[in-house]
Amino acid sequence: MRTLMSSGISTRIVAVIVVVLILVVGIGVGLTLRHTGGGTSSTMTTGTMTTSKSTNTMSTGTLTTTSTTTTTSASTTTTTVMVGPPNRSVLVDDSWAETGTIDALDPATGFNVPDQPIFNVVFQELVEFNGSNYMQVVPVLASNYTVLNNHQTYVFTIRPNVNFSNGDTLNAYDVWFSFVRELYLGQAVGSSNYAQLTFNPENVSVTGMTTPWGLLRALQSATGLQVTTNYKLASEVLNQMLSNFNPENATMQKVMSYPDQAYVVLGPDTFEVNLLHPYNFFLLDIAQWWGAIVDPAYVDAHGGVINNTVNNYLDANGGPGTGPYYIKSVGVGYSDVVLQANPTYWALKYKDVPLPAQPAHIPTVIVNYQLTPNQLIEDFATNRAQISYLPIRYAPQVYDSYIYRNTYTFSQIFRNLGLSTGFFYLSMNTQLYPTNNTDFRLAIEHAVNYTELLYSSYAFNGTLYGTNYLGPLTPIFQEYYNPDHLPLYSYNTSLAIYYLNRAGQEEQFSITLPNGSVIGDPTAPPLGPITIVYEVPLTSIAQTQLTIIQQDLSAIGLSVGFRGVTGSVFYGFSTPQSTPNFVYYQWYPDWPDPFLQILAPALTTTSYLPAWVNLTTVNKIMQTLPFITNTTQQIQLTAYLYNITYNYAPYVWMPDPDNTLFIQPYLHGFVFNLYIFFWYNTMSY
Repeated sequence: MRTLMSSGISTRIVAVIVVVLILVVGIGVGLTLRHTGGGTSSTMTTGTMTTSKSTNTMSTGTLTTTSTTTTTSASTTTTTVMVGPPNRSVLVDDSWAETGTIDALDPATGFNVPDQPIFNVVFQELVEFNGSNYMQVVPVLASNYTVLNNHQTYVFTIRPNVNFSNGDTLNAYDVWFSFVRELYLGQAVGSSNYAQLTFNPENVSVTGMTTPWGLLRALQSATGLQVTTNYKLASEVLNQMLSNFNPENATMQKVMSYPDQAYVVLGPDTFEVNLLHPYNFFLLDIAQWWGAIVDPAYVDAHGGVINNTVNNYLDANGGPGTGPYYIKSVGVGYSDVVLQANPTYWALKYKDVPLPAQPAHIPTVIVNYQLTPNQLIEDFATNRAQISYLPIRYAPQVYDSYIYRNTYTFSQIFRNLGLSTGFFYLSMNTQLYPTNNTDFRLAIEHAVNYTELLYSSYAFNGTLYGTNYLGPLTPIFQEYYNPDHLPLYSYNTSLAIYYLNRAGQEEQFSITLPNGSVIGDPTAPPLGPITIVYEVPLTSIAQTQLTIIQQDLSAIGLSVGFRGVTGSVFYGFSTPQSTPNFVYYQWYPDWPDPFLQILAPALTTTSYLPAWVNLTTVNKIMQTLPFITNTTQQIQLTAYLYNITYNYAPYVWMPDPDNTLFIQPYLHGFVFNLYIFFWYNTMSY
């Protein structure tokens, strides 16, 4: 486990600050003169007997200029401070280093939150969120769309004259290939976001494939092969067909145009989606990267498409998309990704394009991952990074080190963008000893000091930038959140010991408390140490919270250790037996649907969340709840699920943080969306 770096500022920062002070006080040179090409002016005039100081700031669109005037009895000196980026062709984003790291650069594989900024601008979807409005979409790769059959059928017209960054032209066949591939690779990103919509998850265990509904019938109709019963043959045929994708092939055209299936090509520029159920939120679903369109020719030239198998080349390097940027380079271990503006970007030929499809204004974007808190502080404080994120407890260090702190207030560089949409958790595997015992899980719930977790993680200067809540839903879902107003789990060590004693008697293990007394079954062997698994790299907030949990559980006699694993190992937790007892992680809804995106993943096994909740009553409710249109009935069923979850206790609900960022004041065009965060192409200097 990596230790937290020292919280002091480096000598390099101190040196920079000293030099800056000498420059400003001694000779009045603009702070970023070498980067902006700007200058300063000084005027000597006859003054008065009083001394005054005033500061005014104005935005020029490309540069922020601050003028400071000092009047004395002898003279008045005006110093103009030129504040701008070190290089106006480059944007540096450090805001993901504390969130984790990329797991893959293929939109059919990647499923980590830090993948988001890359996928946002390299790949595009048929529709995307309308700026900050996450309840509305605008056509991007589609020029228009039609919703039919009570929100069960969606027909898209493909925008003409769109090309991938390698020059290949987009058509409806590429769209069909991308949607089918997203499922057929068998990865969590596809199965989580299209289950019960375009494929039936119950068929996966039977066929050994994740395929859109109707595809096997289409394949059998087009080829005459018995692929609806011979699944090995079906996999072989699909592997061959998708890895050698040729939309001009007559058989391939018959497969794609077969009408009774999820994805249908109606013509070179028309694509149809047929859902298993009417679903109002489908356009919001495909506005994210699992709706991304990839280039079939490039995919097939770099590994092709194999059932239940990731494409290692695309995972490591990405590929050409239709977006305003392309991936120029990838650091070792995804330490950084460099994006370059796409010089042949299709939207350069259009006059009016929706906000998320704007051409890039800043030619190069460097996205840094795996930085220490000290590195993050130094990058932002010395103006090397334009966007950054650090836990709120680092805010004083960031501002105290900031070279423009005499020019800008804290509120001018710090933005609180509101409560997160996701839930943060410590899961307890309900199918694996000893966490399969409900009393054991309740003991853990009541052993944790939630107030300390909250204030140690998200408090600054008397203000909280987060909240404790009762999951699975967070307060952002308003009327669906905790409808019966159940109380939060209490921090009560005595109650935790009571439940742990019961669990020991039921499961025949003993626990020795810190005071030496033995609980559980005194004649049984002691319960061994427990291990909490987290994804590397370990962030500073994760370290703080895990340390608190370790201390809290030691108070009830439990010995706790930690194990960090990579993202690839993390997503190998695909069965209850392969999943550790305790997993520390988070889940972000992919689109604003509390049912399919929060309740279903948290309370069923559809998304492989590591608690592995598998209750017949809950499963039955979740088969219909997402597709009910009566709000009152939805709230009633949600309340029922809350009560079941409360008593079953599969998760420790960690505090939910606000979305906060440090942003340089000269960066313009920053548009925040709760579900995709932001787009680099809208930003400018």
